Amino acid sequence: MFGIRSSRSRAALFTVPIAAIGVLGTAALPAGATTAHRITPLTCHGEGVDPDALVHYRTETVIHAPLRTIWKLQTDVEHWPTWQGAVTAADRLDQGPFRKGSAFRWTMPIPPNPTAPATSLEITSTVEQLKRHSCIRWTGPAVAAGVHIDGVHVWNFTKVKGGVRVSTEETHTGAQVEADVPTATRTLGEGLEAWLHGLKSAAESTNHDLSR
Repeated sequence: MFGIRSSRSRAALFTVPIAAIGVLGTAALPAGATTAHRITPLTCHGEGVDPDALVHYRTETVIHAPLRTIWKLQTDVEHWPTWQGAVTAADRLDQGPFRKGSAFRWTMPIPPNPTAPATSLEITSTVEQLKRHSCIRWTGPAVAAGVHIDGVHVWNFTKVKGGVRVSTEETHTGAQVEADVPTATRTLGEGLEAWLHGLKSAAESTNHDLSR
């Protein structure tokens, strides 16, 4: 995922660990962060993130909702803006079921910073690997004025007692993020944490409504 801080930890200009996996040392944890681990990278059909990327983040959370609910929210791209505050628009570029080869374009605002004015980041993602109700891996560029970032994002969904463990890992490459790896990693981590928080809130709220 790519993102930036939103009104509530906006889903990241650069999204990915709770610890900077692949980078020596440990990044400061965002408030409310889940646990990140130095373990075997996540994969989908044997493919994972970019092992050479300097900006690398992994995290996970347990969501107390049915797997089918979580999967529906995650793969219904065009409805992401309804539960992800940092996503302002999202469109499928193909039709039919979300599958290998599916592509989608989504946008996020980028706040002003000391070197650039406010703008929007446009991300075009393509699903490279997918196993229904199990894993997704997508790749693609994020671009804005003077910005080009290449990302690889892997999601794993595992049933556990009382719910589903959703694990995610992402890497970013590009001159902008590699110029300040700690900041890019921290911002990416905040974005992934915000994504998981939004997914958890939406899924558990849906599950609560259905159980009434």
